[in-house]
Amino acid sequence: MVLTVAEAAIPLPLPGVKPGLANIVTLIVLARWGWRDAVWVALLRVLAGSLLLGQLFAPGFFLSLSGAVASLATLGLAMHLPRRWFGPVSLSVFAAFAHIGGQLALARLWLVPHDGVFYLVPLFAAAATLFGLVNGLVAAKLMQGRVADRISK
Repeated sequence: MVLTVAEAAIPLPLPGVKPGLANIVTLIVLARWGWRDAVWVALLRVLAGSLLLGQLFAPGFFLSLSGAVASLATLGLAMHLPRRWFGPVSLSVFAAFAHIGGQLALARLWLVPHDGVFYLVPLFAAAATLFGLVNGLVAAKLMQGRVADRISK
């Protein structure tokens, strides 16, 4: 919740382009406790974050929810990929692209009933790549530190 509120306070260069810092928590929960717990964390974050920011049932809430559902579905499928080749960083990038895809699909179907919304795909894809990589690296580092703490005890 803290990351969601803090992210809302960060000035953004373009509407809809956010770093997705709270997704780091979702990745860690996915790795430690599984997909079901990650679903609860992500969906409760969307709901509680919207309540805290006064945006419940506003278009931003539904965009966030559609992105979360798309990324959770993607993570549910991707977590069955071989962990040897697909770790937190690749899962984070997959989730970031799914999140953007879910949001753009909802925006096209509901808010902007015109194909011009797809002109934003390259910009959002670049943001998904950058923030997906950064968030995945942070999640991997945090998980690595936790494992190191357990080994040293």
